[in-house]
Amino acid sequence: MRSRSLRTRLVATLLLLLAVASAVVALVTALTLRGFLLSRLDGDLRVSSRVLARIDSDSTLLPPLDAEERPGLRPADSLSAVLRHGQVLSAWVFTRDGGVQPVSPQEYPDLAAVPVDHAPLSADLGPLGVYRLVALPGGSGDVIVTGFTERTVQDTVARLVTTELIVAAVTLLGAGLTGAVLVRRELEPLERVAATAARVSTLQLDRGEVSLVERVPDTDPHTEVGQVGAALNHMLDHVGAALEARQDSETRLRQFVADASHELRTPLAAIRGYAELSRRGELPADAEYALVRISAQSERMTTLVEDLLLLARLDAGRPLERREVDLTRLVVDAVSDAHAAGPGHRWQLDLPEEPVTVPGDALRLAQVLANLLANARTHTPQGTTVTVALAVESAGARLEVVDDGPGIAPELLPHVFERFARGSTSRSRANGSSGLGLAIVDAVVAAHGGSVRVASVPGRSTFIVRLPSVAPEQTVPLRVVHSGLSPSGNPADGVCTDAADRADTTAAPAEADGDVAPVPHPPRP
Repeated sequence: MRSRSLRTRLVATLLLLLAVASAVVALVTALTLRGFLLSRLDGDLRVSSRVLARIDSDSTLLPPLDAEERPGLRPADSLSAVLRHGQVLSAWVFTRDGGVQPVSPQEYPDLAAVPVDHAPLSADLGPLGVYRLVALPGGSGDVIVTGFTERTVQDTVARLVTTELIVAAVTLLGAGLTGAVLVRRELEPLERVAATAARVSTLQLDRGEVSLVERVPDTDPHTEVGQVGAALNHMLDHVGAALEARQDSETRLRQFVADASHELRTPLAAIRGYAELSRRGELPADAEYALVRISAQSERMTTLVEDLLLLARLDAGRPLERREVDLTRLVVDAVSDAHAAGPGHRWQLDLPEEPVTVPGDALRLAQVLANLLANARTHTPQGTTVTVALAVESAGARLEVVDDGPGIAPELLPHVFERFARGSTSRSRANGSSGLGLAIVDAVVAAHGGSVRVASVPGRSTFIVRLPSVAPEQTVPLRVVHSGLSPSGNPADGVCTDAADRADTTAAPAEADGDVAPVPHPPRP
């Protein structure tokens, strides 16, 4: 059953209570009036029955001979009957026009059943209607039954009930309209509370600087709705303060990361330079090995620092270079480099006949391609086929990197674009990954106004990058899309995650083995 609004339920409840009250009043009034009219009728019947009993007892047959000569003694629609030994000798009704009408013999049992010297009672005499009857003893052992019709009582009660129904209907209609207006006016503060909550629910509170200025206006602490509005305002004050504190912390953290990355570049360059310089002379084997490791680790640290510095700059909203970039050339070069770095993989290209160009930063887009291919190479076994496809869409370009490796663990899939995404509990860096590659892909693509998402099931993983054909004026936050791709490329039970489906990751989580950890399934044959 469809739920009703509070306004509808309040008005319906008001009308229901009013209808019940009107029905009770109408019933009590009708019963009271009927009792009063019957009491008056019974009083008139007792008085008339004594007089008429003396008149009718002088004649064994009705109607009496003087009925037409003294009509005043016979009220209109009155009934007289003579009973002897329990049998009705005659029964007549004196009509309003002064005439008489015999009572049908079928009604005689009702007349004979009237007790003598008893309180008046009602009897239904068929076509004649309902009569109040009383029986008194007459002369020669006869019983004289006298009756007055209840038609007047019934007509009066019927008119009262009709009037009450009309008045109740008009009252309910007026009360419904008035109640709807009053309830709507009284619930306006509650609607303002709901509207404020709805506006707050549309704000993006999970990242960036948030200005939470929405408040419920006119909160009266003396009303229940005003108390709800005041409580919501207090809650929004606390939430706003918490968001400001979070933003301040994130800003300081970003500044620290940027400053630390910038400051570390010079000493790391010096370490690498001195290590290279020291290796030019004759050195013992142990010293040579140590210098090689120093050079390798400093080079690794330099890469990590450069990645952190790039992310910090992108977080700060620094604009990228904007010029026409030949994506086709970038894809060919990136696949050639990947083939040289990973000869054990099978690399394939799927390119359109015409070159594909988009506005953007060529260096950063090349880094996106390099990171995606390095991710595929690092987290798939030897012999895996990696296909890079490029296509033109109505809104821009579509780039896909597809591999037939073991896939990405479902629990890791929503977090692959987070910084230092944790693929396993191990802290080993044997594969050389910093855990920032896909985070850089996400940040660079978002800075270009595009979107990136990943779909993965065992045997097929697909990274999809969309870049607009028009340079954006500002970065538009992406939203989350969940779907899946089967090994054939059709929707399946996998999970697809947009880059925006994650929390802000400026704080550094625990280390991970790499950007993406494979599911421990054998590759598809």
